[in-house]
Amino acid sequence: MEIARAAAFTEAGADLLEQIQACGSLSEAARRLHFSYRRAWMLIDAMNRLWPEPLLKTAVGGKRGGGTRLTDLGRDVLSVYRNLQVQLEHLLDQATSDFSMAGRIRRDS
Repeated sequence: MEIARAAAFTEAGADLLEQIQACGSLSEAARRLHFSYRRAWMLIDAMNRLWPEPLLKTAVGGKRGGGTRLTDLGRDVLSVYRNLQVQLEHLLDQATSDFSMAGRIRRDS
């Protein structure tokens, strides 16, 4: 997805958001995805700059520890993106099935 001709949301960004949602930590999410911390941070920074509101909020460590969490917008964008992927996969499966059927009909004729 692009905003102002820049990639505002990518598959890597979606994966990162999912992992942050699961573990609440940017560094742990990066480890799980085999991303460098720098790459993960740059993805977050780019997404947060391009959307009208941040997709993620970070808290610096302290007595209660830091953490990263998705904002309401971040959860919504991730959900819409993943739902769109499922719909596209279903559409592609159907198209592939239609092509297979067309090939069988032609061979049988």
